[in-house]
Amino acid sequence: MGTTDGDGKEKEILNLLTSTQIVIHDALKKLGYNQDMYHLLEEPLKTVSVRIPVRMDDRSTKIFTGFRAQHNDAIGPTMGGVRFHPRVSEEEVKAFSMWMSMKCGIADLPFGGGEGGIICNPRAMSFGELERLSRGYVRAISQIVGPTKDIPAPDMYTNSQIMAWMLDEYSRLRQNDSPGFITGKPLVLGGSEGREKAGAKGVTICIEEAAKKRGISIKGARVIIQGFGNAGSYIAKFLHDAGAIIVGISDVYGALYDPDGLNINYLLDRRDSFGTVTTLFEGVFTNQELLEFDCDILVPAAISNQITVENAHSIKASIVVEAANGPTTLEATNILTERGILLVPDVLAGAGDVTASYFEWVQNNQGYYWTEEEIGGKLREKLVKSFNDIYELAQTSKVNMRMAAYMVGVRKIAEAVLFRGWV
Repeated sequence: MGTTDGDGKEKEILNLLTSTQIVIHDALKKLGYNQDMYHLLEEPLKTVSVRIPVRMDDRSTKIFTGFRAQHNDAIGPTMGGVRFHPRVSEEEVKAFSMWMSMKCGIADLPFGGGEGGIICNPRAMSFGELERLSRGYVRAISQIVGPTKDIPAPDMYTNSQIMAWMLDEYSRLRQNDSPGFITGKPLVLGGSEGREKAGAKGVTICIEEAAKKRGISIKGARVIIQGFGNAGSYIAKFLHDAGAIIVGISDVYGALYDPDGLNINYLLDRRDSFGTVTTLFEGVFTNQELLEFDCDILVPAAISNQITVENAHSIKASIVVEAANGPTTLEATNILTERGILLVPDVLAGAGDVTASYFEWVQNNQGYYWTEEEIGGKLREKLVKSFNDIYELAQTSKVNMRMAAYMVGVRKIAEAVLFRGWV
């Protein structure tokens, strides 16, 4: 997928929805499904756009735009995050809902994918403004969500407090206690042990499995993590505690790199709630420079479109594990695979979050809660199996890990669609 400029230089089309549709189309084709199936799955079944009036602290009223996409509910309710970010768009939300469907299929969960978002800058909003925005969003989408319809969860710049506000608003509207309406809640409101760390734990499990395939010991492995937010910081902590040498980290303002290893505990202690820490240092590198430094394992845990045709040939890691959404373009995926680099795609490495959300939903429905050790064991069991199934499919079908993951992820949805007679 590409275009050509006047100099004849190929450029990538960095569109998350389009690239997702291409991989789903190719995965369905390899599985033997016809175009009718693709036409059903190429877009969410339902996407809504809402306008949310919020009274700001200065007494003015600001109108925010929000979205909710539900990709496919042939298997069961949809489930997926709600993100607060200035660059949220309808296309992005659609793409992420489709990725959530893939993650649910990969982890063998009884859900389709959903995703939501609000165009806002949470860094510039007060606590009260964020609460009013969160409640307004729930009021706007309340008719299409619920424990058996669509279950929201935390995502970029949303957390357990925001989930608590959303839960409270939904419970008021429905006039009953509905803990299963949303996941990522505080423990006292029906949250699950270990939920906050689950996404990073899932990525770490995939890193461990990938290292085994390449004969690399985690103890002593040199790791670069682009992004030091909730996911990146926990991944750094888990790997550091396992004996890995974290040689590089970054945040939105820059990157730190030391071939002898960074003082991770110090950096974790000094980072702010948004994952910012590099502003405390002078002579920092750029995020793009960090990606090309020498290491054994590279973990893009920041934003999309970071590894492209422009830098894929310069990546020195043996293993790349995607902890962000779409950090590697399709063209770059092919380049890394051709160079012998093991790429673990986001829909596999990121399946820990949705799996933990499933565990929380199950516990809410049962009214019986598991220990963190039980949850950790169940999470590891699911993700180790998923990783090995996808790795083996990639080997036997001679496709890259991204294609293998999509083949596994989309198969369950397609089967459910056929049994229901939708296609």
